[in-house]
Amino acid sequence: MFANGQTVVQLLEQLAPKHIAMENDKIGLQLGTLQKQITKVLVALDVTPEVVDEAIAIGAELIVAHHAIIYRPIAKLDTSTPAGKLYEKLIKNDIAVYIAHTNLDVADGGINDWMADMLGIPAEGRSSLEDVHTDKLYKLVVFVPQTHHEQVLQAIWNAGAGQIGDYSHCSFNIDGVGTFKPGDDAKPFIGDTGRLERVQEVRVETVVPHSVHRKVVQAMLKVHPYEEVAYDLYPVELKGRVFGLGRVGKLPAAVKLGDLAEQAKTAFDVPALRLVGDPERLVRKIAVLGGSGSRYIRHASFAGADVLVTGDIDYHTAQDAQAAGLAIIDPGHNIEKLMKPRLAEWLRQELQQRKYATEAAASQINTEVFRFL
Repeated sequence: MFANGQTVVQLLEQLAPKHIAMENDKIGLQLGTLQKQITKVLVALDVTPEVVDEAIAIGAELIVAHHAIIYRPIAKLDTSTPAGKLYEKLIKNDIAVYIAHTNLDVADGGINDWMADMLGIPAEGRSSLEDVHTDKLYKLVVFVPQTHHEQVLQAIWNAGAGQIGDYSHCSFNIDGVGTFKPGDDAKPFIGDTGRLERVQEVRVETVVPHSVHRKVVQAMLKVHPYEEVAYDLYPVELKGRVFGLGRVGKLPAAVKLGDLAEQAKTAFDVPALRLVGDPERLVRKIAVLGGSGSRYIRHASFAGADVLVTGDIDYHTAQDAQAAGLAIIDPGHNIEKLMKPRLAEWLRQELQQRKYATEAAASQINTEVFRFL
């Protein structure tokens, strides 16, 4: 059985939910429809004519890309322009395009974590360069007959409720007596119409992140035996999970800046990179940021980083970094290509786990626009 497009996207959004993307980022479905069967997904960094040809050649009905193909509203669709020709080819071949951009950067286990992994920065102790989204928290209170207490608890936990910091499955449960009188048209699970009932129930309280509150409520309603479920969901002042852009962490031991730069060349598969700072300088605390990182010099300095690994650093920003004592390794914007095999493999495993025959492939097209002579 093949997954449909909406199912594929739902899986992707478990890793990179849309709500954690930066404001006004161009993400989600940008062209085509997800209401179709998907036999193959092509994961790409950019959607170029060559990548579209690749998708056609392998029979992919969906391209999942990091960089958007539509940045601003389209006033007209002129198929004589390069962009118009690209859209035309996609539409004629019934290929949908879905974009996961800053949500994939920010996601735990996304691009910035992949970069940190490749440079040997331990996961323990990592922090973000900039917090971009804090998940609001709700308190869920539901009254459950004792016979279904454990079933309801497991359902809401499995849906994402009960996480406080590093602790999961958090709840508070109080035994009590619930009362109700079913009306003439009711179909009560317990008791009879027109008669007051007293039932041994459990008051369950737990915390629920805003990002999954609908999913949690649906899971709870699905397994709760009552025709009319008594529950409350209200916001609380507690701070929820924080998602951030970029990563900062310490290497197990200090290394020379030049050696780290050579490691970055190998890890990110680039023939050359730009370096700001003394290659003999010892560095240990490393900041990484996929894509364009010019505006994150201050963030890296404030975090106490010795070096920032990012792309698209301009001349004057490099001067400012040098003056602030921050080294820079600039391997370019295109190193985000590392997302292709990793996201394809992640999606492949998720599809196989659910017994779907849909395949996921990493694009083999090099979309780097710069050439090193």
